[in-house]
Amino acid sequence: MRQQAAVQGEAGATQLDRDYERCAEITRRSSSNFYYAFMLLAPERRQALYAVYAFCRFVDDIADDAAVRDPAVMLARWREELDRVYGGEPTRPVSRALADAARRFTIPREYFEEVIAGVEMDLTRKRYRTFDELRLYCYRVASAVGLICIEVFGYTNPAARVYAEKLGIAFQLTNILRDVSEDASRGRIYLPLEDLEAMGVTEEEILNRVYSSNFVRLMEFEAKRARNFYREAEAAMPPEDRSTLRTAEAMRMIYGALLARIVRSNYRVLDRRLGLSAPRKLYLVGRAWASGRIASLRG
Repeated sequence: MRQQAAVQGEAGATQLDRDYERCAEITRRSSSNFYYAFMLLAPERRQALYAVYAFCRFVDDIADDAAVRDPAVMLARWREELDRVYGGEPTRPVSRALADAARRFTIPREYFEEVIAGVEMDLTRKRYRTFDELRLYCYRVASAVGLICIEVFGYTNPAARVYAEKLGIAFQLTNILRDVSEDASRGRIYLPLEDLEAMGVTEEEILNRVYSSNFVRLMEFEAKRARNFYREAEAAMPPEDRSTLRTAEAMRMIYGALLARIVRSNYRVLDRRLGLSAPRKLYLVGRAWASGRIASLRG
């Protein structure tokens, strides 16, 4: 009897290993900035983050993939799957891995629900009148992910949640600046309309990729806002958690470098997609590792 139970346990572990490997493959294939930062994590935590990333990738693609016939139905199905993740009966490889990660690291369900709610916003609106409206979107699709991540990274000071929230908004604002052209191709403008009006830029100019001095002024304004959120995140970072949050710091360095590149290009984002090379990302990850190591030695 014990031998049969051992065989069943081994089979279950093998299935879970395959589920986690599926999540790792999704993360690797995406060439995401997150993949490089995850290298700093211990294997157990890295696996958990692969599961989180894979879930977010699947949900986010529902809104962006033109091949998805009824995205609202697909998101509803993921909400149902989230019920199974937290109810103990997930049916998909990604959600089985996610259920294991959520249990081991006590990740609140509400954060995953916020991510889904953020993607639902993409189905119902393509403009944001004010920054306050946009900030809610940024919180849901980015800050909520950061709040999930720090549960896996580990922290002791509740101020780490403020750090994660501010950093998530900074990341999403950086993505918005980088992806102005790509979003325009889908008929979306994430830059607040009140800012377009203040800088003398029309919606038609954004949709038609018109590069002008007014567009540069608009982008300068938005870049300054993003930098402010990076600074606020840095200020909120609890010194005692610097070592465990070094993966988040690696992501901060990578996204900060991406924003700097956008600025250096004089915001030439309408005819190209700017990014960082793999060696550059690895260098920044190394810097984050060294900083975290020094912090742990001092602690």
